Amino acid sequence: MLPLRIGFEGNRLILCALFRFTGAVFILCAPGLWLLPGSNADPVLLLHKLGASIFFVFCGLALILRNKVYSQPEVYFDPARREMRILQRNERGRPTTVLRRAYGSLGGARITDRQVEIWDVDGSVLLRLPLVDSGARRVLRLHLCDLVR
Repeated sequence: MLPLRIGFEGNRLILCALFRFTGAVFILCAPGLWLLPGSNADPVLLLHKLGASIFFVFCGLALILRNKVYSQPEVYFDPARREMRILQRNERGRPTTVLRRAYGSLGGARITDRQVEIWDVDGSVLLRLPLVDSGARRVLRLHLCDLVR
């Protein structure tokens, strides 16, 4: 049986495009404040414009640089050890284990066409993952055959 790695992507592409667009609008608004007609040379108004411009630039940069692919966690299903691991990349780019659970310590799983839900023993949802292809769904059913409801 092959190991399987699934990411928490979901609507990541749409959200990333939305954040980048909003960040670009914020960055373009910063110099736009200075181009508004009717602005006089009042020192207090100039100070407010400067503060708002700096705020817009930093917020725009934060939105553009917010969603990096390497920062998204991944779930790794290991058939040899019969365990599920959630991996998160650290600041050096190396994957570190955030959560490690044996298949026997999981409560159950439900696999549909679009997602997989894995429950804890107490019945609470441990995680939901989007499934995009049928190959991953088939391999996941083989991994979690004892837990699938």
